[in-house]
Amino acid sequence: MITVEFQAKVENGEIVIPDEYKQEIVGANTVKIIVVKQSTKQTSRPDFMDELAKNPVKVDRFLTRDESHDR
Repeated sequence: MITVEFQAKVENGEIVIPDEYKQEIVGANTVKIIVVKQSTKQTSRPDFMDELAKNPVKVDRFLTRDESHDR
């Protein structure tokens, strides 16, 4: 089994196979295709530290060493 990975455009509902891979695929009886759609907008959660930097938490005073080690 030969594994080939490439990015392709979808044109009129058809996946266009790049020319350099057509020769390997054209003689096959069946092929297995896995499609991973690349999203154009960010769907993952923002990084916690990035959000904290944008919206810092305001406190009255810093914790003392004892307060920070209190459980």
